[in-house]
Formats: sequence, C-alpha cells, structure tokens
Amino acid sequence: MKRRSFFKTTATTAGAVGLISMNGDAAAPTNENGQRVTDNGWFMASGKKGLPTRKLTLTYDVAVIGAGMAGISAAVAAARTGAKTVLVQDRPVLGGNASSEMRVTVNGVPGLKGKKEANCRETGITEEILIENWHYNPQESYPVWDHVLYNYVVRQPNLTLMLNTQATEAVMDGNRIKAAKCWGITTETEYLIQAKQFIDCSGDGLLAATAGAEYRQGREGKKEFNESFAPDKPDGWVMGDCIMMITKTMDKPVPFYAPDYAIPFDHEKAFKDKHRKIKQVKEGYWWVEVGSDVDIIGEREAIRHKLMAYFYGVWDHVKNSGDFPEAENVALDWVCSIPGRRESRRFMGDYILNQNDMLEYRHFEDTVAYGGWSLDEHNPGGIENLGEPASYFHDRFAQLYEIPYRCLYSKNIANLSLAGRNVSVTHIALSSTRIISTCAMMGQAAGTAAALCVQKGINPRELGQRHISELQEQLMRDDVFIPNRPANDPKDLVRNGGKIFGSPGKSGNIDLLTDGVGRDIYGEIHHWESVSLPAELQVVWEEPVTVSKLELKADTDLNKSIMMHKNPAKNRGQHTEVPQELIKSMSVDVQMGGNWKEVASVENNLTRLIRFSFEPLKITAVRLNIKATHGKPTAKVFEIRAYSS
Repeated sequence: MKRRSFFKTTATTAGAVGLISMNGDAAAPTNENGQRVTDNGWFMASGKKGLPTRKLTLTYDVAVIGAGMAGISAAVAAARTGAKTVLVQDRPVLGGNASSEMRVTVNGVPGLKGKKEANCRETGITEEILIENWHYNPQESYPVWDHVLYNYVVRQPNLTLMLNTQATEAVMDGNRIKAAKCWGITTETEYLIQAKQFIDCSGDGLLAATAGAEYRQGREGKKEFNESFAPDKPDGWVMGDCIMMITKTMDKPVPFYAPDYAIPFDHEKAFKDKHRKIKQVKEGYWWVEVGSDVDIIGEREAIRHKLMAYFYGVWDHVKNSGDFPEAENVALDWVCSIPGRRESRRFMGDYILNQNDMLEYRHFEDTVAYGGWSLDEHNPGGIENLGEPASYFHDRFAQLYEIPYRCLYSKNIANLSLAGRNVSVTHIALSSTRIISTCAMMGQAAGTAAALCVQKGINPRELGQRHISELQEQLMRDDVFIPNRPANDPKDLVRNGGKIFGSPGKSGNIDLLTDGVGRDIYGEIHHWESVSLPAELQVVWEEPVTVSKLELKADTDLNKSIMMHKNPAKNRGQHTEVPQELIKSMSVDVQMGGNWKEVASVENNLTRLIRFSFEPLKITAVRLNIKATHGKPTAKVFEIRAYSS
C-alpha cells in the first residue's frame, strides 16, 4: 500500500469499528468518539471502569513542527511577532541535532576566504541562545545546554511547548493544512492541532509529506541546474547519518572490549583518504557515516545499528591496534544512540536554490537569510564506501550567499512553510545550507513570515509577492542581517526626523547609526564606539514625537566563535563566556517640557539587541546612558531606533 493511500485509509476508517491493521486483522474496536471500548481498567479514585478521555483539540495561529534550532527560532519569532504559537517536538529535549542526544555543534558561517574581519556570525535568536548558554552554563555541560534551551522557550509569551509529541498526519482542506494529527508518546493522548499557518521544521518532514507537499529525495543530475558538482545523472543517494562520541582521560590504562556486533575497521583502505585520518582520540569522527540510495527514513533503525557497529570497530582499532599509544588512558564516556541526520526530504518551493546561485553570489529581492559554510558534500555511502573520499570538496566562500524567501514555503500547499535542512534547495546546495545556524536563520524568517501572514489573513506566497519589504524590515529590526539590503524602516523615528549626538568617539561615526547596516561587514565600518565608559548618546527631534519603544544594537564581536562543542577542548580560542564587548548596564532618559526623566534601565543585559518599552510619552529628546559592558572599557553601538508603538 502506498504511503498516501495508507494515511487516507486510516483517516477514514477510524470510527465506530476501529482500525484495520496492516495484516488484515481487526484492531481494538472504538466507540463513536473514537475511544477504545475494550479497555478494562479500574480507576480507584473515581470508582469507574474504562478509558480516560485522552483526545484534545487545540487551536493556534501558528503550529511549528520540530524543535531543532530551526524550529525553536521559528516558534520564538512567530510568538514575538504576535502569533499564538505551538512548538511540537517528538523528543524529550529541544535542539534536534544540536541537543545532548546528538551534540552537533551549532556551526554557522565560520569565516570567509580572504577576509579576516568579515563579521559574518549569525545574530538574532541564534546568538541570543548561544550567549545565554555561557551565562547559565559556564561548565560546558550538554545536558545543561538542553535546559538552557528549555528555559529560553518556555518563558516566551504566546508560545506553548509540547515535548514527546509527534505530528503524524496532516488533515487537509483542499490545498491547505487544516490541522495536524499528533500523538503524545508519554501521555497516550491524541491531539488535533488546528492552526492558520504551519511550519515544518522536523527535518524529515512527515507532516509536510502527508499534506501532499512536493518534495525530492536524492541527487539532481548535472543538466537540470548546470551544477558542476552534481552527478552526471540523477540518483537516489543522500548524505548519511552519523553518530558521535566523547571520551575522558583516566589516571591509569583502560582496556576496551568491543561489543559482539562491532564491524572490524578496514583502516588501511580508510586512511588512504586524508579526511579519515585519526588526528585525535578525544571525540567522534564525522566520517563514521552511513547513507542510503533507497529510503534513509525507512532504514533508520538498520542504519543506527550499522553506525554503532562501525563506530565500535573504529574505536577498537584506536584502542587495541597499538597505533595510538595516546589512547591508552582514554575511555569512552558517551556514545550517541540516535543518529544525527544530514539529509532526507527536500520540499519544493517557488524557487530551488542551487550551487550556481551560491558560487556566483546572486542577489535576490526576497532574501531573508544567508549562508557561508563551504559546499561540503559527503560521500553518500559513508564508511561503507571507503573507495571514495569522505567529503568531495570543501572550499570556503569569499562572501555571504543569499537565501530567498521563495525557498521557505511549499509551492503547492498554501499555508505550509519550511525551515531547516528540508527547504527548497538542490542536493548540492544542501551541502552548505544544512549547517545549524543557517537553518536557524531560515527558521526565524519563516516564523516571522507566518505571524505576518496571520496578521494579514494571507499565505506565504502572497506575503512574498506583496509584502516582502515589510518582512525584511521586521527581520532586520529583530537583529537579522540581510546581505545587500540596508534597513529603511519608515516607522523608525530616529531615522525619520531624529538627530543623534554622543560622547567623544574612539572609532566610527554617530551618523553611521542610521545607515541601515547593523554590523561592520567586509571591513566596512558601520558603528560608533565611545572613548571610555560611562558614555552617552542622545537623539533630538525638532518637534515633539510620541515614543514608547527604544531599541539599540550593541557589540558582541561577530568575528569570534561562541558555540559550545561536545569536546570542551575545542572551545579554546572561542568566547566561552558572555562577550566582554556586550553592554551590561544602561538607562534611558526622555526629555519632556525641558525636563529629563528616567523611563527604563537594564542591569545585566545578555542580548546584542537591547529593547526598552514604556508608556507612550510625547518627548523632544531621548538620552541613553551606557554605564558598563561585560568587561571591555569602551562601548560600541551599531544602531538606535525609536517607535511610537
């Protein structure tokens, strides 16, 4: 039975007579409400027999399926933009590949070829989380990282989190998703989640697939997009899954005994490829990877077993071959039990981003995110194909490439958006866009867009065609950088009528704070930096204006890496604390009738984008008193904005 036919059959047969199982036997009968009538439990508290009601219908504006970094960013962005949002995750922890279950580093643009001061690190929601992690988790614990993510999500207004819940099927109304059928794994509860907009950030995209969204799986051939790195003919290969490990050093030699299922490691053949050389014995090897040319989703459990078998074969060689004496006192401390996935379904949007778009740095009028990780196509056979390199090519970009909004929504399902590794890109393009921080940026764009769709009563395609500038302006206001697209928000009262003055400056210029570029980039200066602290900035208007919101973009040194690595030793050379450059404390005064009044302050700020809200006031000036950073003796600012609402 075909997959779509199976879902249609189960949807229509769930009723008074129950489901028909796949082998033709009758499943447990149900009543007219779909409840089992064979349950034989006795509930002592109520004195009643039967099954408790565990069917709930929930209604939201935006439903985000999948809570990896893309899903977290999408849900938080949608909620902050005013939409009542639910985030559905099929695991007990947040983060997806970046969680403690898999421990993939939240990599993004690592730098650009030939540009030492590119300042290309991702900001917005991704940076907020990474900085907050070093505040709460200086001990570099991955289980604590899970809870940093949890704290970040559950405190957001307008956002409901559902863990251990899997979206299994879309309920359709024509070409729109009406609801998502979900199963609560730990609560034995069936949920029907209704929403106006859906965002599938689950990676594999089961909800989107059951909705009938068009997708691809495998590799495009050279001819379709003229991609030089593509195979001559299309095929079914996808990049493989992998598992990782962490070790600890003991004070004595530690023996290792391989499990019975371990597959011996063919090191002589493997080490012919430079990428498979074992240069360290402390943490796992990304090339212990297994792919598929048939169905990587359906084969996942078989792949998981093979990955563990291959991994233990590699580790047996490290510990017992005698070639790695430095491993004598090293013992395994953690081995991943859930494979990290690189690729499966890619859902088609109104545009398919390809290799040439990236290498030629094409500009798109609807750009909402960027990337810069190298094109990095792994050998799809992985460790089962030692005759080919583990990675075919890996060369950094000279500048950021752009990702258009048309890649982030379905071409044939009207209210379905996508973010993460399942977006509308070719297989070759995915080799770069799959990187987690890039996925998270796409998530923030998709979530913001979904909330705007709800506000306007439209769907993503119409938003992209008629309101793309509004979406871009909102993203930039929320501290997302968009290459080749300076901000020009008509609602910003500083840009429109305000004049900025400040304390003596060490570098940059006051006028740059309204040039629409919220960072230094490619060596170009877009900041003002004080000579010392405390420092002061003022915005003055010739005529009184009504202001209730003030926003400032501060410095976090976007050249430095702030990710957490599964091996803490890899964090050397990175910021593993709240950036010293970041403004820590400041206050805001407003001038009314010639008198100054303090209206807002912050004492332990952790975000580059600092927002102040207060009751609407008619003022002629505002004064920002920057008192201290997290360690640097000067303060750098990139932008000041003011709004009436």
